Amino acid sequence: MPRKSKNEVSIPDFENSLKQLEALVEKLEHGDDSLEDSLRRFEEGIALSRQCQEALKVAEQRVKVLVEDKGSDAHLDDFEARNDT
Repeated sequence: MPRKSKNEVSIPDFENSLKQLEALVEKLEHGDDSLEDSLRRFEEGIALSRQCQEALKVAEQRVKVLVEDKGSDAHLDDFEARNDT
């Protein structure tokens, strides 16, 4: 079984972190917690958000390496988020 580097996050870890983050946001949106509990949840959410961002960076790097290793002429453009509002 290949070992992960300390900075590499697996897809299941990303999925789990994202689900936890979504649950935290839902709890915060209800506003039933005390200020202290809300701050604790917010801090936890920030940490989960950073984990997800790091996992996405790692995934992007892996894709770039795979595309480059194949000698492909494919070009990866930077993602630009759409504003659907």
